Amino acid sequence: MAAGAENVKVAVRVRPFNDRERNKDARCIVNMVGKSTELFNPDEPKSEPKRFTFDYSYWSHDGFKETEPDRYLKPVNPKYVDQKRVFEDLGLQMLDNAWKGYNCSVFAYGQTGSGKSYSIMGYGANKGVVPMVCDELFRGMNERQKSSEDADFQVTFSMIEIYNEQVRDLLNPKNNPKGGLKIREHQNKGFYVEMLKVVNVNSFSDIESRINEGTRNRTIAATNMNATSSRAHTIVSVTLVQKAKNEAGQSMTKTSIINLVDLAGSERVEKTGATGDRLKEGSLINQSLSTLGNVIKALADVGSGKKGSHVPYRNSALTKLLKNALGGNSKTIMIAAISPADDNYEETLSTLRYADRAKSIKTKAVINESPTEKLIRELREENARLLQQLGGGGGQAAQVVGIPEDEVESMKKMMEEQIQRNKEEMTEMEKSWKQRLAEAESANMEKLMAEQQKQEQMKVIPHIWNLNEDPSLTGMIVHFTPEGVSRVGNKKASPPPEILLNGLSILKEHAVITNKKNVVRIRPCENAKILINGKEVTEEVELHHNDRVMLGSNHLFVFHHPQDLAKNIKAGKQEEKVTYDQAQAEIAENSGFHMEKGPGKSKDDIIFQEDLIEIMPLVSEANAISEELDKKVKFEIALVSPQVKGLKHGRTEVNVLMRNLENGTEFMWNRDKFLNRKYIMQEMYQNFIEGDKDWDVEKEKDPFWEHPDTEALIGYVHVYLQSLAYMIELEETLAITDYKGLEKGHLRVEALPCKKNGKEFSEDEDAFVEEPTEMLGKPMFFKVKIPSARGLPPQFKKSFCRYKFYLDKKMQQTKEIVGTTNPDFYHEQLFNSNPVTRQFLEYIENQPLVIEVWGRQQGKAMKAANLTTKALVAEDTMRRSRISLRGDTSSTSIEPDEKYKLLVELNTHKKRADKMEAKLRKIYDMVVEAKAKGNPNLSADKVEEVLKSGYKEQFKAAAIAASSVNGSKACILQ
Repeated sequence: MAAGAENVKVAVRVRPFNDRERNKDARCIVNMVGKSTELFNPDEPKSEPKRFTFDYSYWSHDGFKETEPDRYLKPVNPKYVDQKRVFEDLGLQMLDNAWKGYNCSVFAYGQTGSGKSYSIMGYGANKGVVPMVCDELFRGMNERQKSSEDADFQVTFSMIEIYNEQVRDLLNPKNNPKGGLKIREHQNKGFYVEMLKVVNVNSFSDIESRINEGTRNRTIAATNMNATSSRAHTIVSVTLVQKAKNEAGQSMTKTSIINLVDLAGSERVEKTGATGDRLKEGSLINQSLSTLGNVIKALADVGSGKKGSHVPYRNSALTKLLKNALGGNSKTIMIAAISPADDNYEETLSTLRYADRAKSIKTKAVINESPTEKLIRELREENARLLQQLGGGGGQAAQVVGIPEDEVESMKKMMEEQIQRNKEEMTEMEKSWKQRLAEAESANMEKLMAEQQKQEQMKVIPHIWNLNEDPSLTGMIVHFTPEGVSRVGNKKASPPPEILLNGLSILKEHAVITNKKNVVRIRPCENAKILINGKEVTEEVELHHNDRVMLGSNHLFVFHHPQDLAKNIKAGKQEEKVTYDQAQAEIAENSGFHMEKGPGKSKDDIIFQEDLIEIMPLVSEANAISEELDKKVKFEIALVSPQVKGLKHGRTEVNVLMRNLENGTEFMWNRDKFLNRKYIMQEMYQNFIEGDKDWDVEKEKDPFWEHPDTEALIGYVHVYLQSLAYMIELEETLAITDYKGLEKGHLRVEALPCKKNGKEFSEDEDAFVEEPTEMLGKPMFFKVKIPSARGLPPQFKKSFCRYKFYLDKKMQQTKEIVGTTNPDFYHEQLFNSNPVTRQFLEYIENQPLVIEVWGRQQGKAMKAANLTTKALVAEDTMRRSRISLRGDTSSTSIEPDEKYKLLVELNTHKKRADKMEAKLRKIYDMVVEAKAKGNPNLSADKVEEVLKSGYKEQFKAAAIAASSVNGSKACILQ
């Protein structure tokens, strides 16, 4: 039975401020009134908000209190929407549809940290939609079981993850072949995941246990594969099969699949992004999410009556598996989670627009009910058909149709697997609920006992537990350190170590942990990388409760010592909560980066530290991948202060310097370009460890390679144009400095006042003004010249300059000069301000013109090219240490720039004084000449001509006074 077409239900939910947003005094830019959601642009506070209307607009930002002792977030304001209300609106609707035999889907969309997981899963007493739906599902089954002896049920559970377009079975990590599980298409069932483990469950505690199991497997895989958890999609499927007799006494089967989808974070890439990067589209990391956007747009077009719209379901793994949920046989709900904070305006707007399109999608759900005997008969018939095809599919037939033998064998294998699955499905259909219940309990008993034993051991045995950037994955991995010796190493170790870790920078024999009478010590093995509380250790040290332990490049743990903890509690010490961000900030601080602490941090400081905490571990991982793949590349954090770019205020940019140790080239990557390349590096590393022979790609597709001819920033030159305010020429040779403040050469720069046609003033046409305000409302014309640069670094074979003046949108650029480190640019550009405004005067008096000096490198092979990456890194570190000892250290201080500005001011004052002195000397000469001729009067007009741009107003006043006394335009010489 089919239901009429109906729209996808869309709910938008706004969360409270998190700690980070509270610390930087974030402003709430979201408001909700009934079903309407309003979004205010923080950059345009007087403008009208953008308004959207949805099926549900849930205000969960404030108006609640935390109850004791369960910590449930209870409404104290009727506007606040709690978890129970969300369940009553959405969960009960899903359950009702499931009992009727409809497929149901709910998917959560939004940026990382927007509250998706809270709505879907929740925590503690604040249960989300999934646990409450499952609780209610099993309660309903028990009630129906009591009221009807004929009622029979089966509930199964599966859990998958889609990362980098590969599907992984989270309940069976051993069954994850190279390239992930295959997605197949069935003529009746649609797309499905082949060889996926589906387990019987009989209560929500079973489901909860399976979710924890899947999450633990997901954490292990993410760490081993060096994956970013926030970029993965998770799909949990709960299938409800109901068997009961109809009015005619015929056994009927209803099947409902409930899909619960937690989508990857929908972060927008900043506008600067990976612009210009040849590999900006090279990563598969965002393919599913971008395809989902295209599918929703196409379906929205179809829903609004547009014809001819192609829906690209087949373009990604996610959209194949969500085809029914989005455009087919399903009752679908979308929960869009948004942040209330002003600094997330763009991401929030993007999410709301996405949700607004989704509400136009129409689905046509069908009650999945058939006679049980018919279902079994159809499965038998399908098996008979497949067996017949297998019997006739020999090599001869393959040659006739031109299909290669290996493809025929693959097709045979698929058919055999389908036959086996059909047999299993028939067997399950013929079993009673009680039989399946007993089997499920037996299968789960061993796991439950093992989990209980682990929980008991954690209370008494010291152990380490994992930290992850995703809080839901934190604490999922536990390794015990019992009395005696526990060795840490990878799978190549023989015998296998007690603590087996895989992934980046984990050696065969990495560390030895000893526990002697509850005193736990750790000793690094040779060349092993270990950090304790952010500091590298090279010899045995004792571990204390809550110590942070980094093994290799990305295995971050916290040491838990039950006995130490008990002593601390007895002594009245409060238990300290360790977070991933705290641990990474600690590593950053011990690496030499200053991390501001306390409530006095500015917004810019907070954002800078967030960026640094995000990028630092990724740079470490990229270096580890480079060493493992022998890419001869090293990455370094590069902090670019706003002052380097000529700004007084702003946040320090966290960039990454990519250094090719083989040919000596260096390139500065912004955050987004580095993140894009990092995802492609992960794909390459994944292919490498899976044994793919084609893991290494040609240079043009290699994320570690940058063509030597790619533009590279050499440094900056700050030119203070204060003298132009007085219409005085500027001629300077200035230092070119890089982001660290190191000198990279010199640039000759001139700024000259001129006429409208660009012709410079002669000495007799001097345009000097005593005060800049004299230029207000008048036109000003001047030229910027860049004649040459000298002493550029030797690796640059080409060079040029770029700059942007004042409010110009166009970037000016010199010619590109080839073959010299002392280029002559002969650049000249005419500018004007017509008329001169106070804002313009403020700019030229106080702000520098920032000229960027760019080049293209030669990329010559170095002598040590035959060394491994690890050896090259060691050699590079030693070389730079020697430079540091000689005192050639970098500095990010802006003091030299301030000194230069002061010198410019002094120079301008000197030139002003020189101009005035020259004019006074000329007047003095005129006076001497007049006296020599016996002429007691000097023409005011002649004097004014000399003083036309200096002391002009004062002279006019004197001339008027003289005229009123003797009636003439003459100065009387005494």
